[in-house]
Amino acid sequence: VATLRRAIDAGLNVVDTAPGYEEGYSEQIVAAAVQGVRERLFIIDKIDDLDAPVAPQIEDSLRRLQLDGADAFVFHALSSLETFERLAQPGGGFDQLADCIRAGKARFGGISSHNPDVLIAAIEAGLCDIAMFPVGPFVDQRFIDEVLPLAKERGVGTVCFKTFGAGKLLGDTQGYNQPLQLRPRGKLSSGGETETTAVLPRLRVDECLHYTLTLDPDVALLGLSFPNEQDAAFAAARTFRPLTPAQMDDIRRRAVEARQDKGPC
Repeated sequence: VATLRRAIDAGLNVVDTAPGYEEGYSEQIVAAAVQGVRERLFIIDKIDDLDAPVAPQIEDSLRRLQLDGADAFVFHALSSLETFERLAQPGGGFDQLADCIRAGKARFGGISSHNPDVLIAAIEAGLCDIAMFPVGPFVDQRFIDEVLPLAKERGVGTVCFKTFGAGKLLGDTQGYNQPLQLRPRGKLSSGGETETTAVLPRLRVDECLHYTLTLDPDVALLGLSFPNEQDAAFAAARTFRPLTPAQMDDIRRRAVEARQDKGPC
């Protein structure tokens, strides 16, 4: 809670959560952190079970959030065209979400997806106020070349994640919540400990964030779980200047190297 409040105090104004994050505990953390500052924030929550009725899931999430309504609810990890088509049928999930919006449980609706085809179909069908999808140095280029321009053309909000490739672009991590694999550099830090460095190729925080910001989504959604992560991201944001095409190409090329030998992505 203190870490989230630290980010809010620094100016962060979008918070993203989901019932599946730590089995609802993430929503409870958000509930505690937004007390007294709710009006400053845009809170996004998810509908995790794509096979179950929507309204009870939203009610459960709002109970954990201790809110009457969120700013947006989106279908989480909606990456199957078959599932999308089922939810888009009359009386299906999208209609149920629209009913919840009319009832004041949310202001906007949309999807979070890792499939460009699903995103394009949902945006073209007019079913999204918000689309959440990957935009960073190591993503399927269709997200950047097709989905992002289409969303902007249709007035759909773009909330884009995977700037750091789940952390794999920045160090030797094998995935979420895994420590960096480091080796000594042979120098002592100010605290008397040996400095360390990543073994495998990596990008810098500012390179990754500047890449995403150059592409200009409405929101760059970053993992900011620790104060040092916040400080690195905020420092990079303050120094942002749009990158040149040559700089973008260079970062994209080195991102391929930075992703090697770090597990599936």
